[in-house]
Amino acid sequence: MSLSAEEIERYARHIVLQGVGGPGQQQLKAARVLVVGAGGLGSPVLQYLAAAGIGTIGIVDDDEVSLSNLQRQVLHATDELGQPKVESASRAIARLNPHVRVVTHRLRINAGNAAALLTDYDFVAEGSDNFETRYAVSDACFHAQKPLVTGAVGTFDASLTTLRPFETNAAGDKNPTYRCLFPEPPPPGTVPACAEAGVLGALTGMVGAMMALEVIREIVGFGEGLTGRILLIDSRSMRFETVRYLWDPDNLLNGSRESRRSQR
Repeated sequence: MSLSAEEIERYARHIVLQGVGGPGQQQLKAARVLVVGAGGLGSPVLQYLAAAGIGTIGIVDDDEVSLSNLQRQVLHATDELGQPKVESASRAIARLNPHVRVVTHRLRINAGNAAALLTDYDFVAEGSDNFETRYAVSDACFHAQKPLVTGAVGTFDASLTTLRPFETNAAGDKNPTYRCLFPEPPPPGTVPACAEAGVLGALTGMVGAMMALEVIREIVGFGEGLTGRILLIDSRSMRFETVRYLWDPDNLLNGSRESRRSQR
């Protein structure tokens, strides 16, 4: 996919960058990325993917902009209160980079519609604020064989990983699924919502930017991705730790039937 003269100038710092270059920028332009959530994590994900020149960006969110969002959801503005987040986000991307095609999906993604939403995209970035969505998206990405970058934030902590469970690693072992890492959601009420516990605004910006970086790395193919590794962040001590995790033969998506049967 060729780049126009204006695009060559716009992406000049990528094009001269060893490991990206012109071919990498063309890969970014050809990519189709679905971003689940246009909130605290989705805002920086969308901004940096658009700035990087992702050709098509889909946005899934059913919420409207509220005043309490603006402490961290920097894609939206005060004069957009009450407006759908997908529309606010689409306008922000258009101002940032008119070369990006934006597709809005004003709905809540769930187990019933996730598969259909993934059809038109190559990669998925998920930064939702609830476990139902995380499991629905990760399960659908597994079945559709779509790479998934997923991030989550707590009050002062965060995590980030990449999932490619439909592939094997260099040793020939299965890559882990989301359910290998988190077999099932925590019981209702055990994890307080953002509105109750709070969240550090700048932390969502940092993690969202890292999610965008991970998507870009997955598309272009440089560096060591986070498949089979989870990045853990503690913003109180500014501690970053990467922990490896493996495929679990008991997981409900692609675990061995014999192993699951033995657990009954």
